[in-house]
Amino acid sequence: MAIEVGKIRNVGVVGHGGVGKTSLVEALLFSAGALTRLGKVDDGSTTTDFDPDEIKRKISINTAIAYCDWKSHRINLVDTPGYGDFIADARAGLRVVEAAIVVVDGVAGVQVQTEKVWKFANEYSLPRAVVVNRLDRERADFYRTLESLARRLKGRLVALQIPVGEESGFKGFVDLVKMKAVTYANGKPAEGEIPGDLADRVKEYREKLVEAAAETDDELLNKYLEEGSLGEPEMLKALRAGIAEGKIVPVLCASASKTMGSGALLDLIVDSLPSPADRGEIAGTDLKSKQAGARPPDPKAPVAALVFKTLSDPHIGKLSLFRVMSGTLRSDSTLLNPLRGAKERMGHVSWLMGKTQKNVEALGPGEIGVAQKLKETQTGDTLCDEAHPFELPRITFPEAAISFAIQPKTRGDEDKISTALARIAEEDPTVHYHFDPETKQLLVSGVGSLHVEMVVERMKRKYNVDVNLLPPRIPYKETVKGRAEGQGKYKKQTGGRGQYGDTWLRVEPLPRGGGFEFVDDVFGGAIPRNFIPSVEKGVRDCMKKGIFAGYPIVDLKVTLYDGSYHDVDSSDMAFQIAASLGLQKVFVDAHPILLEPIMTVEVTTPADHAGDVIGDLNSRRGRILGMEPAGETAVVRASVPMAEMLTYESTLRSMTGGRGGYSMEFSHYEEVPAFIADKIIKEARAEKEKAEKH
Repeated sequence: MAIEVGKIRNVGVVGHGGVGKTSLVEALLFSAGALTRLGKVDDGSTTTDFDPDEIKRKISINTAIAYCDWKSHRINLVDTPGYGDFIADARAGLRVVEAAIVVVDGVAGVQVQTEKVWKFANEYSLPRAVVVNRLDRERADFYRTLESLARRLKGRLVALQIPVGEESGFKGFVDLVKMKAVTYANGKPAEGEIPGDLADRVKEYREKLVEAAAETDDELLNKYLEEGSLGEPEMLKALRAGIAEGKIVPVLCASASKTMGSGALLDLIVDSLPSPADRGEIAGTDLKSKQAGARPPDPKAPVAALVFKTLSDPHIGKLSLFRVMSGTLRSDSTLLNPLRGAKERMGHVSWLMGKTQKNVEALGPGEIGVAQKLKETQTGDTLCDEAHPFELPRITFPEAAISFAIQPKTRGDEDKISTALARIAEEDPTVHYHFDPETKQLLVSGVGSLHVEMVVERMKRKYNVDVNLLPPRIPYKETVKGRAEGQGKYKKQTGGRGQYGDTWLRVEPLPRGGGFEFVDDVFGGAIPRNFIPSVEKGVRDCMKKGIFAGYPIVDLKVTLYDGSYHDVDSSDMAFQIAASLGLQKVFVDAHPILLEPIMTVEVTTPADHAGDVIGDLNSRRGRILGMEPAGETAVVRASVPMAEMLTYESTLRSMTGGRGGYSMEFSHYEEVPAFIADKIIKEARAEKEKAEKH
């Protein structure tokens, strides 16, 4: 049977890559008795890092789900990746939970992706708790980390615990609510008195905690100001309410690899973080009325579920991970995907414990599950009751920032490549691919270079397709700046019927983005009407191939103003060839130039690196369009040639210590400076000659 909605806690475990999120999930599962053995990332034996790529690299690449029961509550843990290239998964994972556990390294403190996931949690108005992990490591410092949290993250962050011992001597923590020390021996916690050497620290941080609790309620604050303290029951009540509402962010101590702090965190999740019932109705669109609507987390309401992750299992096939928002989703039921206009038979529905599925009859509101082999449904889609069509807001994913060209190592693998990429893009909405007809390359785009490398590895491992990664070609264009006219004549005499076509063409530039215009200005039947389309076709075919560098010609007006024909020898083909010859001749006389794509680039950088970013963009022939401060960060907008952005990702990363990010989109075409154009033309011609030899 479905689990009572008030007894469910859905928690996203987020943070920078390599801070021990997966180890913390493992510790929570073990402490709750859901596992009999504690898995380790280094051994590749954890519950939520089961993908071969994750085991090989020892990092999380996909969001994974695991659950445990604690104090008669079901806790669903959503373990998310922390590396920037896979951060989209963290965003999607946070969409289906009521609270977030932000894991921070006790040595490194707040890092780049910590700030990003914090923003995601703000976006979704999620209450959260911070776990300072790895306090048993050399150079770990809880108080320094607390300072970095207060400095770099917005919110009322307050220590709920402080550590007993430091680095290798870390033994446990002082619970500042109960005013007891919890120390560990052989992984088992034991309560005891607070060590004397911590008395001053305990007093200082206890006061901060009481103050934070008092500030959640005006009456309590007045009482605290009058009496100078609060009783434990009212403080506890205020803290719980403050945490559940997101007014207070508690900070806890942990060493996940030794399961230290996991029991206290489980208690906090159950006691202080909200259930789906607490979060109330879910907003969306009622498709019958085409108005904004909402669905309650009620088992009797019509079904609405959000698919937040798609996986591909080599044995089972496509797996769709979903969260039930309202209603009761039963196995073997049929639901509507309103976006695709498709009905989906759910078949078996299951709980997920990493890669292990446990079939259940039904899933109620707040539950997270998985369905197999849904034909049309993709990540971000809603599944709902056909009689009550409803759509939940879609998950927005970051735009792809970097592209590579791919070519098969084995001839004839082109079809296999397309199939593999289609499957991978289905799993990962941040992967895009398309064939560029201009550069004749298949391009794969992703969030970062590691992301694209992972796509290539996955293609080889899952689909047996081996490819080379190449930098993408720049889709340059050719046009003219001046006006010219001249003759294109084709005359060929063979035994029997010959070939004759004669055209006089005028070329002139069109405004940028003007495309192509063909004008028939022939009078007096110099060229019969039936040959005019052939002249235009000859011009268009020549424009596709390019003339002086082999790139397509754009923004051109071509006027056919005279010519001649032969009663017997003239043909469509002869006029096509004549027009092509004519264009090649007059184009060169009309001051030809090369155009390059210009991108609008938006760079988000720590404010103290904004000057470096602007200087670097200027060195890439960029024009700065503006800069906006955004707290401790700054957003720099610029217009930069695409050719200068191919290696930008790694430069930005090293310039900002990994804290910068960027997005870009195509804006317009501009003339390439002459000295650069000469080089591009020489390279293009050399490449053409090489291809002709082969």
